[in-house]
Amino acid sequence: MMHIVLVNPEIPQNTGNIARTCAGTGAKLHLIEPLGFELSDKYLKRAGLDYWHMMTYELHRSWQDFRTAYADANLHFATTKAPRDYCAAAYGPDDFLVFGRETKGLDEALLAANYDRCIRIPMIPEARSLNLSNSVAIVLYEALRQQGFPGLSGQGHLHHTELDGAWKDYI
Repeated sequence: MMHIVLVNPEIPQNTGNIARTCAGTGAKLHLIEPLGFELSDKYLKRAGLDYWHMMTYELHRSWQDFRTAYADANLHFATTKAPRDYCAAAYGPDDFLVFGRETKGLDEALLAANYDRCIRIPMIPEARSLNLSNSVAIVLYEALRQQGFPGLSGQGHLHHTELDGAWKDYI
């Protein structure tokens, strides 16, 4: 199981969207306090819609508490300050993808101490960053792609009632 770690997330809608991504991929969500919202926040729940029962999350009081609980974790730190892009990293099935808060990212001291584990999503130089929930999805799906999308369905299907004349020609 992949792990998504959000350090001090501030925007409930982003966390709700990330929870939905975790539900759809089987990833576990780790939330590091302080949070910029209450877990009962209506925006958090609305963004995750009816997916909350399909995902697991763990709340940690601090970064240190998280590191104590997962001392041997293989961590990848997402930051715009990284020396390499996220596709250059090799991801394992139990890896942790760490993301910072929306307004400030991850602490510079944490990044400096783990610089060889930092990854970045390429973008134009003028762009400050991408949306947090989009960034999580981009990196998580690359990690899952490298592993052959374990446990995920690679194909969908249409019900016969959804096939109208226009679509029948393509199936």
